[in-house]
Amino acid sequence: MICFVERINTAMNKGVDILDITPQLEKLVQKSGVQVGTLHATCLGSTGSLTCIEYEPGVVADLARCINELAPPGRDYQHERAWADGNGHSHVQAALLGPSLVVPVREGRCSLGTWQQVVVINHDLKPRTRKIEVTVIGR
Repeated sequence: MICFVERINTAMNKGVDILDITPQLEKLVQKSGVQVGTLHATCLGSTGSLTCIEYEPGVVADLARCINELAPPGRDYQHERAWADGNGHSHVQAALLGPSLVVPVREGRCSLGTWQQVVVINHDLKPRTRKIEVTVIGR
């Protein structure tokens, strides 16, 4: 059994910013030597998230719009009352999508659909370097 751990750092613009990290994940799977197993990825920080989409401009724009519609900036958030930092919506958006995901590893590659990519999302009001902890487990 192999347990391989590494971190990806991604410089991101202010939110909602969506970036494809599939190529970096594929490289880590290859580096790990795992042929069959799972890749676990977690975005550290309470205003970042991970999900899978078809990474093409239309879907990226649609997702960003829908994220802002679900938890729009400018709404009355309790977080704002406590901290007055303007990013209450960022925390809610990230929580709705979630910080982590699991991808099957088969034949030494991420097992994703033809039009499916893994993306990291920065929801915060300012640019961030998002840290993604990656663990590849298998044989």
